[in-house]
Amino acid sequence: MRRGVPQAADAARASARVLVVDDEPDIRELLELTLAKMGLAADAVGSVAEAKARLAGARYDLCLTDMRLPDGDGLELVRYIAGLARDLPVAVITAYGSAENAVAALKAGAFDYIAKPVALEQLRALVRSALALPGLQEPPAAGQALLGDSPPLRAARELIAKLARTQAPVYISGESGSGKELAARLIHAGGARRKRPFVAVNCGAIPETLMESEFFGYRKGAFTGAFQDRDGFFQAANGGTLFLDEVADLPLGMQVKLLRAIQEKRVRKVGATQEEPVDVRIISATHQDLAALVEAGRFRRDLFYRLNVIELKMPSLRECLEDVPLIATRILERLAREEGQPPRALSPAAIEALKAYDFPGNVRELENILERAVALSSGPVIEPADLRLHPGGGEEPGVGGPAQGAMRHEPLPDYLDRLEREAILAALARTGFNRTAAAKLLGVTFRSLRYRMQRLGIRGPGDDDGDG
Repeated sequence: MRRGVPQAADAARASARVLVVDDEPDIRELLELTLAKMGLAADAVGSVAEAKARLAGARYDLCLTDMRLPDGDGLELVRYIAGLARDLPVAVITAYGSAENAVAALKAGAFDYIAKPVALEQLRALVRSALALPGLQEPPAAGQALLGDSPPLRAARELIAKLARTQAPVYISGESGSGKELAARLIHAGGARRKRPFVAVNCGAIPETLMESEFFGYRKGAFTGAFQDRDGFFQAANGGTLFLDEVADLPLGMQVKLLRAIQEKRVRKVGATQEEPVDVRIISATHQDLAALVEAGRFRRDLFYRLNVIELKMPSLRECLEDVPLIATRILERLAREEGQPPRALSPAAIEALKAYDFPGNVRELENILERAVALSSGPVIEPADLRLHPGGGEEPGVGGPAQGAMRHEPLPDYLDRLEREAILAALARTGFNRTAAAKLLGVTFRSLRYRMQRLGIRGPGDDDGDG
């Protein structure tokens, strides 16, 4: 059993001990009283030296330290505890509005931070989260896993495990289809918030006029059609994790509101007069180059630094081609379970064909290729012909793209429109004309897909404005 994470909540409070480090007696007293009311024992000291002495002689389940101390700072203590390789979360108390110190603490390995003046509700939430961390030796929760043994995937798994043990905002970069949402879910599942909600939001699929109400909720009567109070994404994810996929698609006006919500840990519903506290961990992702968008003035620099405290780069599948056989086998097993059929096998030649392919759509494209191969193959073994891959690295002409040389017989704009139309129709067919899913498959925003469909005259069942 992990030190400080007992089998029941009552036992946790009875046995857990917190080290408080602050040179202000009134702050120490406030923290001690709050912890005592939570049923926790606390030792309070006023300097880095005293804290190190206590750590040498006792075991703790959480360390709360002020950033400024007479003989050093909180970052020094964070690094010192990390150097001890102890399973001990450290939370830093920063001055009000000191975003730079908070970010520095998280990057140094702090579990979380809280700003002065200390809000007791936020403090109690932080303490509960820290004590809920799973032990380092505990097995991961059952469910999805990041498969593969190539160096890039091993490095990604190791960083995911470290990120799960902090509350630091994480920015996940990587190509479309490389598993960014899976990584976010693994971070959530391995951390203190694993029993709380994980709310995934595709920022590109929300109309700009609805963004504020969707994110923060609204009060009855706030606008036409608001017939009752409604919570937003932040309230739905309270206590858990809010995953902002395609965060680069947020308009600048919404970026300002999101920045405030992250900094203050409070939100105001549309039509409300008071803010309400929220306890949410933010994980964001996009396939776009967010730093380049900052330089181009399309993404706020201050929000970028708040989101990009720690970056996790998901490798492309072509960087991990040695893992393709294992990943493909697991996908085929899942498809077989879904259909209630024995799993298909890949012939050695089919495996080699997959390993020679560059997978511009990454794992998502591999899933699509195998799903199509299962549908087209006639026997229990999938052969290269069933994969319909072009020897040059693209899909076979007539299946996923136009034949080479087709543009010789038509003007370039017509050729590009036809290419785009075929790609959109293929994605819509694979997703049962669900536009949101098709947009994700294509690596574009929902609004972009809707515009492209209108421009190209592509209509689905019913009207052409819904998301299917």
